This record gives sequence, C-alpha cells and structure tokens, in this order.
Amino acid sequence: MSTARNSRTRLLTTAATGALAVLSLTAFSNGPDVRSEGAATNAAVSASAATSPAVGSSHHEAKHALAGSQPAMNTHTTKTLAASGNGRTGTGSNAVTCQGSNTKTVAAPLNRPVNHMLLTVTNTGSRTCYLYNYPAVSFGEAQSVPPAIEASRPQAVVTLKPGESGYASMNLSATDGSGSHGRTEKSLAVYFLGASGNESVGTAAHPALPAKGVYIDDSLKVTYWQQSLDDAVQW
Repeated sequence: MSTARNSRTRLLTTAATGALAVLSLTAFSNGPDVRSEGAATNAAVSASAATSPAVGSSHHEAKHALAGSQPAMNTHTTKTLAASGNGRTGTGSNAVTCQGSNTKTVAAPLNRPVNHMLLTVTNTGSRTCYLYNYPAVSFGEAQSVPPAIEASRPQAVVTLKPGESGYASMNLSATDGSGSHGRTEKSLAVYFLGASGNESVGTAAHPALPAKGVYIDDSLKVTYWQQSLDDAVQW
C-alpha cells in the first residue's frame, strides 16, 4: 500500500516536472518571436519615418522651384519697366515727340528771377511725349535761335504723360542793362527739337505774350526743358 502510494507520487512528480519542462520550452520558443515582432514593428516605423524626408524633400523642392521662378518674374518685370522708358509708366514704343499739335504752350513773365519768362508745355494728346533738348524760340521776326544754358541740361529726357507739363525759362535781358539791341516784341514762336537736336520737328507753338509785349536784348538765353517747375526757374 505504501509502496503503491509512493509509486503514484513519483509518477505525479515526474509528470509535473515534464509539464514544467514543456512550458519552459514553449515560453523560450515564443520569446524570440516576440522580440522579432517588436523588431519588425520598429523596422516598419523606421521605414515609415524614412519615407517622411522624401515627402518633405518633395515639398521643399516644390517651394524651391517656385522661389527659383521668382527672379525670372522679377527680371521680366524689370525688363518691362526698362522698355517702358525711364521707368515711367505709360512710356515706350507708343511715345511720340512733343510738338505744337499735341501740346499746349503758355508763356508767362516771372517776378522772380527778374527779366525772366516761364514756358509751360502741357501734353494734350493721348500718348506720352518726349520734350527733347530745349525750346527753340523766336521773338518777332528774329532769324536766329538764342543759345541754351548748358548747365541746365537735365540728366534724362523730359517725359510727359497725357495731362502732364514740362517747363523751361528764358532770360529775356541783362539785369544790369549791359545787353545790346534791346527791343520790345509782341509775338513768340516756340519750335520743338527732335532727339538729335539738329532740327525742329512737327508744328511750332505760338503762345500769347502780354499786350504790352516783352523786352529782350541780345543776352537772351533759354534753359533746357525740365521735368519740374523748380528746376526751370533756378537759372
């Protein structure tokens, strides 16, 4: 009886030991698989992260390409402005030379400087016009054109959009009375020079003078055309 109980105890112990062994083997064999799945998951995450820079690079490249096209647009804009003439809107290949038929000219005596007269030319046409060089003026029956004050030459051609005005002043006579051949004239013709400055173009303007006329002498001089009134009256 005792022998039989002992034998049964040994069998149960042996069976339990075997079961533990099986469980240990099973646990051991599952261990590497769990680690492998974790590694695979990490690898998948890494692979996903690795693709992110590619997407980011594409976005960066697209922005870079857009930014790269900007200078080209700026260059085109710059060229367009350059072609428009002196950077002033509305000028360019459609511009013409200012002359009597597309402008209105007014002659007005100035209180200061004394013995000076101001010429104001306003663009009455529908296209931008250029005032080249200086006014070629002729008082009365004069056969010659008075000289221009070289120091008054502007840095750029005076450009008038429709409705804009340009200016020039005339030194009519010497303030100290030293001028010769002084006389009073009651008519004035203003001729417009071309880009070359060698001859007049188009039609002349005939602005009205004061009823009593203006006194001139051989010291008569004119300024170059100016873009602003202030520049015209400082000579």
